[in-house]
Amino acid sequence: MTGENRMTAAAVVRRVLERYGVKTVFALAAASQTHLLDEFDRHGVRIVSTRHESATVGAADGYSRVTGRIGVAMINVDQGMFNAVTGVASAFEACSPVLVLVGREEDSWTEPEHQMDHDELAILRPIVKWARTARSAQRLGEYVDAACRRALAGRPGPVVVAFAKDYLKTMVDAASELDAPIETPTKPAPTADAIMRTADLVTRARRPIVIAGTGAFRAGAGGSLRELSQRFGVPVLTNALGRGLVPEDERLGWSWPLAQTAAKQSDCVIWLGARMGKRFGYGLAPRFDAKAKMVQVDVHAEELGRNRPVDVALCADAALTGRALVDALVQRQAEPKDPIWLREALSERLHRIDSLGRGDDGPIHPFRIGREVMANMPSDAIFVNDGASILVWMFAVLRMQREGGYMDHFPVGSMGMGTPLAVGAAAGTRDVVAEQGGTPRPIVMVTGDGSFGFYPSELDGAVQSGFQPFVVLIANNGVWGNEFHTQPRMVGRHLNAHFGKDVRYDIVAQGYGCHGERVERPADLASAFRRALQAGRPAVLDVVAPEPDLRDPSLATIIYSDVEETRKKHWASRT
Repeated sequence: MTGENRMTAAAVVRRVLERYGVKTVFALAAASQTHLLDEFDRHGVRIVSTRHESATVGAADGYSRVTGRIGVAMINVDQGMFNAVTGVASAFEACSPVLVLVGREEDSWTEPEHQMDHDELAILRPIVKWARTARSAQRLGEYVDAACRRALAGRPGPVVVAFAKDYLKTMVDAASELDAPIETPTKPAPTADAIMRTADLVTRARRPIVIAGTGAFRAGAGGSLRELSQRFGVPVLTNALGRGLVPEDERLGWSWPLAQTAAKQSDCVIWLGARMGKRFGYGLAPRFDAKAKMVQVDVHAEELGRNRPVDVALCADAALTGRALVDALVQRQAEPKDPIWLREALSERLHRIDSLGRGDDGPIHPFRIGREVMANMPSDAIFVNDGASILVWMFAVLRMQREGGYMDHFPVGSMGMGTPLAVGAAAGTRDVVAEQGGTPRPIVMVTGDGSFGFYPSELDGAVQSGFQPFVVLIANNGVWGNEFHTQPRMVGRHLNAHFGKDVRYDIVAQGYGCHGERVERPADLASAFRRALQAGRPAVLDVVAPEPDLRDPSLATIIYSDVEETRKKHWASRT
């Protein structure tokens, strides 16, 4: 160490994050972070303003999903950390590498009988990979570096570093490692034996499928998945960030929400970076055949065999595994399968969906919203899906054609998180363009009026940052959709299910400086959407769309009806 190495701890943090490719951070004003915000601004790191701490973390989450890098959220501990919990939980379940920087009061403010007489980070520890409080300014950079490594290692996830705000302005001795390149760990490869057994199962199967999730996307498994499906006729059902890894052509590529009702006809299921959670019926019957062969691939060993025993368990990288499986099938000259069985199994469902929301007369059906978006959305757009009942409707008509073009608020499913995710995605695509050239990818979000009400003020950050094209379509039905459908069956009436009369979300958007329009007729929707894409600023369409009847089981895209008895059915059928 020499005197030439002296710099503020804020400068050290900035240098550490630059090594990890951070070009943008997300912050709610937070006086405790002022010196670090100043450091970022002076050195060209963009600051995106947020208005709620959950949205701060949610935007960092969206940024990470687009770039694959660390998303940085800056919040204040005394009040803000508790507000941030929803965003942190969402990032944790979505496996997003988000660094939450928590500024707190100076050490001299912390008394033996402090009013918060507990570990303030304890509330976050169950929903992060790693959480620490730096106890000296000298070591703050070291803590941030350790946090970033943890966030990116294995299965990614959020991490937290807390520090006293006066550390940021403290002069420290900076280590020479600040300029050292980041060493990327070697990805775990599948064993030859596991690949051979998997290839045997696929070869013998009549109706194999792959279920590909976020892990497959983050690993970059798209190329091998497309070859596997096209060359060997294996349908790929995608979910979450995995949507679009194989184009959803209703032959080889399908979304899980749409195709899940046919999954029980498969006799061999390969789980590629997808967890056997509730949305998958826990991998059990009746969602899947109890006798189907199961192969599971995940970088997190504890995930293998969750809820259901598997025939081949691979703790390995999804891309390396996909490539090895294709090579093994090529080597043994495996015959391609006929994937037509899947479309045949879904024919009645597809026909029913296609029959709804087609006319120009009457109210706007949610399916009409989704179809107009699909028909007019630029091919490189990133679609953000939010809400409750509107999200269910969108699942039925969305057809994603390219990888990296879809995200939603699951696995947690906290409504409203789509707006901050969209803000983060816009910032992420802007940074990618700054490095690689081209134009920013458009951001298109469909949400409900209830969901939009959680974080509408995040439009302010989108306007300040100049994001465009950035279009939000709000399905304005004036009710909480799920309650509207279920309460009459439960108690014979509606309770606390309606919003105020004729809320004008287009005017709310205009107040934030957005382009805002109200759309009331089906025939006007396409032209309004095209105007929004060309508005030159964030745009909001307030689409008046009364809630249709959602009780038709052929339309269901989120299915919970079999969860309660699924274990009993599964094990009974195996004995």
